[in-house]
Amino acid sequence: MPIKGQAPTERKPTRKPVLPPRHRLDTITVKRFQAWKLEDAKAKFSEVVRRARHEGPQRVTYRGEDAVVVIAVEELKKLLPAEQPRQSLVEFLRGTALGEIDIRREPDRGRDLVL
Repeated sequence: MPIKGQAPTERKPTRKPVLPPRHRLDTITVKRFQAWKLEDAKAKFSEVVRRARHEGPQRVTYRGEDAVVVIAVEELKKLLPAEQPRQSLVEFLRGTALGEIDIRREPDRGRDLVL
């Protein structure tokens, strides 16, 4: 509610975050996974993890809607992009066009002051 004398502020609609395309799984693929109700998954979490590691991803639903998928680390590594080896700042800067910029300048002798 706006304060008297102030213009009302617009509220931006809240949206679910959109994952980059490489992390999206199509609905057809997700529906093929074994489904668990949340309360069953909580009660049998060890079983869910075991099946995720040996049989494939396990889908967990919350109030009848797909909520999360439990997958083995090996499967996750296949989905994520390969890690790039970290390079030092010096190596990074050498790989840029900064080496082509002439940064030399005339020696600065100050300026003449009139007192």
